[in-house]
Amino acid sequence: MSRVGRLPIEIPAGVDVTIKGSYVKVKGPKGELEHVFPASVKFRQDGNLLTVERISDERTVRAMHGTARALVNNMVVGVSQGFQKVLEINGVGYRAEMKGKTLVLHVGYSHPVEVEPPEGISFDVETRTRQVFVKGYDKQQVGQVAANIRKVRPPEPYKGKGIKYLDETIRRKAGKSGK
Repeated sequence: MSRVGRLPIEIPAGVDVTIKGSYVKVKGPKGELEHVFPASVKFRQDGNLLTVERISDERTVRAMHGTARALVNNMVVGVSQGFQKVLEINGVGYRAEMKGKTLVLHVGYSHPVEVEPPEGISFDVETRTRQVFVKGYDKQQVGQVAANIRKVRPPEPYKGKGIKYLDETIRRKAGKSGK
């Protein structure tokens, strides 16, 4: 049996989970998420514990068991606590600022790059440390928006200039040697 799939999901107070067959809807203080899973997994709720069960031992069903449990757990954590990704801007003159809800990046282009937050995502900028915080309740959407911001100016290996994740390490190259 799947080690991840058999773990029960604890539902915190203030989070409401609705299950209709393979349709799961999670509502909490931060937002509301829903997902339709394949019919190969079933959900059972006992009080504040939610378990994921599979209908057979086929390879694809076993793979979906742990995936479904992880997705529902991310939904529950997202609507109760939320997720965040931290990006760091490195480079002389590179900076980020907020203009209303819009993130404005000055990263070496002739024009500033503006990033509009999609529904459910918010940005925070700490100008002193040049960090950008991407916050939201949908883990997949937070990761995708952070990846899109990083794609504006990915870090280069010679000087390390660009936008990188806070925990990312950039492999540096030596560059040209002098005479």
